Amino acid sequence: MAAQVQRMSRLMVKTLRDDPADAETLSHKLLVRAGYVRRNAAGIWSWLPLGKQVLENVTRVVREEMDAMGGQEVLLPAVLPKEPYEASGRWEEYGPELFRLKDRKGADYLLGPTHEEIFTLLVKDQCSSYKDLPVVLYQIQSKYRDEARPRSGILRGREFLMKDSYSFDTTDEGLTESYGLHREAYIKIFRRLGLDHRIVSAVSGAMGGSASEEFLAPAAAGEDTFVHCTSCDYAANTEAVTFTVEAPAAVAHPAMEELDTPDTPTIESLAAHLGVRASATLKNLLVKVDGEIVAVGVPGDREVDLGKLGDHLAPAQVELVTAEDFTDRPDLVRGYVGPQGLEKVRYLADPRIAAGTAWITGANKDGAHVRNVVAGRDFEIDEYVDVVVVQDGDPCPKCGTGLKLDRAIEIGHIFQLGRKYADAFQLDVLGQNGKPTRVTMGSYGIGVSRAVAALAEQTADEQGLCWPAEIAPADVHVVAAGKALQIELALQAAEQLAEAGLRVLVDERPGVSPGVKFTDAELIGVPKILVAGRRAAEGVLELKDRRTGEREELPLAEAVARLRA
Repeated sequence: MAAQVQRMSRLMVKTLRDDPADAETLSHKLLVRAGYVRRNAAGIWSWLPLGKQVLENVTRVVREEMDAMGGQEVLLPAVLPKEPYEASGRWEEYGPELFRLKDRKGADYLLGPTHEEIFTLLVKDQCSSYKDLPVVLYQIQSKYRDEARPRSGILRGREFLMKDSYSFDTTDEGLTESYGLHREAYIKIFRRLGLDHRIVSAVSGAMGGSASEEFLAPAAAGEDTFVHCTSCDYAANTEAVTFTVEAPAAVAHPAMEELDTPDTPTIESLAAHLGVRASATLKNLLVKVDGEIVAVGVPGDREVDLGKLGDHLAPAQVELVTAEDFTDRPDLVRGYVGPQGLEKVRYLADPRIAAGTAWITGANKDGAHVRNVVAGRDFEIDEYVDVVVVQDGDPCPKCGTGLKLDRAIEIGHIFQLGRKYADAFQLDVLGQNGKPTRVTMGSYGIGVSRAVAALAEQTADEQGLCWPAEIAPADVHVVAAGKALQIELALQAAEQLAEAGLRVLVDERPGVSPGVKFTDAELIGVPKILVAGRRAAEGVLELKDRRTGEREELPLAEAVARLRA
């Protein structure tokens, strides 16, 4: 069946020569310049015809692989009642990211950020016996999260398209199998899309559950940082990296000694003043955990990963202290806090602050520090927490080789949720033994609109977008250089290509210079460009590969045959 020919003269596409003023990432710049998307408000975007086609192609690939693994597609509402999210605890856990609203009667609703609760209730309503399970349900639907700093175009929006699926099994073994099926389906999806990706260990966060892995697309614009080992297969989101720290040998340390250290409120200023390494000092970060001040101790050359700390202390809310928090606490001296003598402050510490280790730290008085402060002798640790920011060269937890840090875009996340939501909603089915059996669940997401941005980031070059064939808005971009004969040949080529089943975009715009057309073809990024130019009178066209830049001149019939093949 003949495919449709899209004519640039009739297509709503307005390309731009200059980058948008607010654009920081490559995908943001190019998707706007090539006329794929348009900004309506911060984090809210419209998809224009070319962009919608790319989005639909990604959606099609996701749908085909989900159907192939046995998933059943449904569509649930985006406006959801408050009560299920209260029952699961996520009405509060999600915090300010949740879009909350009221109807005209004053009832509370939310815009769905993800749908575990609603799918659980659906299965509770529809499935009553073990014979109804296992089942995998999925939807491809817009999600809503009130991002504090929406940026990078469609990469980090407040409304975005997502595929979320959920597995329901009667046994843990069944959950493991469903999880594995999703994992393999995701690998196939991202390979078909042409996305370079890594599978890394991750934390579950507000989703809950046990096992969790992320699918990351390495890209400079990525907001996720992950580590990978150059010697073994270890890879993890930095928030999921844990280290084993060997206990130091027992050493006798001198008594504490107070030091006069004026104007040294930072680790850098202290280390320079004393002529020591930052690693010899003890940094004490103060945070508020549900309003209560808590101290977190780490070596002075390390930083606290607030994401890790938040995950460890969840569902409690964690925030940094402010200047006002010191007003009524004379025992807490800003810039000079030490763990020795702290009162009414819970003290958490990195495992490197092991019992018997000695440190230089704040003296809890302005302009003074203390040397030879020994953990276990001069102060006690309430809990050890592995919450330091991972650094290049840190030892691999699996083999000990130095780790390497890279940036990436999260494009998928899979969770073994277990029975968190089944317990919240008493999701039971009648088991083989005739008794109620609690169902166990998995949750699996793919950022469909985010995958478009990730592909743009990974495949674009200096000239513009460069889509993989599977998701491009057309198979061939036919360009007529400008003269009547060239336009005639371009339209003839477009019709023959369409009859051969290829998706065709033809630029036959009158009055537009060849240079602008060629520039637009590079910017729009269709994988093959066919030009009716200087040899049009001979029926010869130039075929260019957008990715490699290779060119060759072919008669029309041969060009059609080559592209069809």
